[in-house]
Amino acid sequence: NAAKDLGIGLTQFASMGNKTDVSGNDLVEHWENDDSTRVICMYLESFGNPRNFTSIAKRVGRKKPILVVKSGRTAEGARAASSHTGALAGTDITVSAFLAQCGVLRANTIEELFDVALALERCPLPAGDRVGILTNAGGPAIMATDACVNLGLQMAVLADETTGELRSFLPPEASVANPVDMIASATPDDYRRSMEAMLADPGVDMLLVINVTPLLTRPLDVMDAVSEAARTGGDPRPRKHGKPVLAVMMATEDFYDEIKKSEDRPPVYRFPESAARALSQLHRYSAWRQRPADETIPEFEVDDPAVAEILERQRSGGAGYLPSDQSLRVLDLYGIPTARWQAAPDLEALLAAAAEIGYPVAVKAEAEGLIHKSDVGGVRLGLEGPEQLAAAVAEMAESLAAAGHRASGFLLQEMASGGHEVIYGISTDPRFGPVLMFGLGGRYVEVFRDVRFGITPLAPLEAREMVTGIRGFPLLEGVRGERPADIDRLVEIQLRIAQLAQRHPAIEELDINPFLAAPVGQKARALDVRIRVGSGAPTERRWRSR
Repeated sequence: NAAKDLGIGLTQFASMGNKTDVSGNDLVEHWENDDSTRVICMYLESFGNPRNFTSIAKRVGRKKPILVVKSGRTAEGARAASSHTGALAGTDITVSAFLAQCGVLRANTIEELFDVALALERCPLPAGDRVGILTNAGGPAIMATDACVNLGLQMAVLADETTGELRSFLPPEASVANPVDMIASATPDDYRRSMEAMLADPGVDMLLVINVTPLLTRPLDVMDAVSEAARTGGDPRPRKHGKPVLAVMMATEDFYDEIKKSEDRPPVYRFPESAARALSQLHRYSAWRQRPADETIPEFEVDDPAVAEILERQRSGGAGYLPSDQSLRVLDLYGIPTARWQAAPDLEALLAAAAEIGYPVAVKAEAEGLIHKSDVGGVRLGLEGPEQLAAAVAEMAESLAAAGHRASGFLLQEMASGGHEVIYGISTDPRFGPVLMFGLGGRYVEVFRDVRFGITPLAPLEAREMVTGIRGFPLLEGVRGERPADIDRLVEIQLRIAQLAQRHPAIEELDINPFLAAPVGQKARALDVRIRVGSGAPTERRWRSR
């Protein structure tokens, strides 16, 4: 009924129950070569074989869009994780990252599923993310602008030629900046001519047309003008300018009953927010389609056997967290730079290590079962000499004892400054395998939650999108005279961590927090890392089979 109301045809509808012998993967492959199927829509509760779905979806998505609404977003009962990555990478976030890397669009509701399917079926894909808005009423245009910007789209800047053309026939009271407000007196011909001018503008990638029914104009006449300006004739999907056009018609119910009789029109929505979401999904799918189909994943020369030995020694001893020096050793073996460090069993060894590394230094206590050292006074920073170092060790011993811990050793590190703190992480999902995380790091990572996620295997472009996709990325680009961070280096570190996660499944959780992101020519490095090793039987290591 919903499809019929929207004018969407159905080639097949499959209700699968418990998927005894036919899976969603089977149906996607069936519809892959069905010429009458233009869009594949799915309601999913679970993934039977996520890795198989990945390969199928990436292939089929190059031919036609796959749109999914996934239930079970809260996933109560998911295991609690002690790492930042595990705490932030909830089940639903993992699913979203997985679908995004497959090029699969995700709708939040059944209603949105149909809204987006309508746009995918009737519109060409946009070349970019720049939206033009045309309206006869200011309020809905402002709401549409807010919705588009909040969804990550850009408001198009109209060329002088476009604004000049609009001024030539619109009344003086009209606004010809984007959004273009023709005011309430706009006629169907004003809509047609304004659309043609805006669609011809090379700075406009897609157009959102809004009409609030005035007293003297029939909405059907406006809709006819909008359709004429948007189509080429024949097949209703192509458009004159190869750009998607979506219409928001705020009219009475008899208008919507009437337009059901015609499929030769752009998608029509009742509210600006619905249209903005559809435009956002069109852009997202188009951007994924423009990616290289088979991007080469680099393989870094690392010491996998030495890493495997460290992990196996920990696993055979009962699993759990690696000592800090062993965690840093894993990073060193994988070419991930670290602040200079030395492990020391006692104060005498610490003093010798500090003399070699050079002051100022940081010292961290090691104790069985101690994870968050700073919470119990197990970290001291900026120590300027032997006296301060000795006093810090004595104070830490007291703090640890009060918290029920006894120091078994210490880690000494050089003090590092400059750059911005970021976090890298790995968390293992029982269905999808290693989940990767990047974001702004430091003490407040779980407060600000400015992170992005990815799934292995991770391609270079996907790694770059993880780094550049966080809200705080402008900080890494440099503000108020700061030099920008070496983004290429951050992307390389992300790819090295992805390789580590894929080749060493014994790593269940990893946090590198903070990692100092430094400008080009300066030393970016990890200041702290925690690695948790699983207790299950060792998995065949992928690096050995290569």
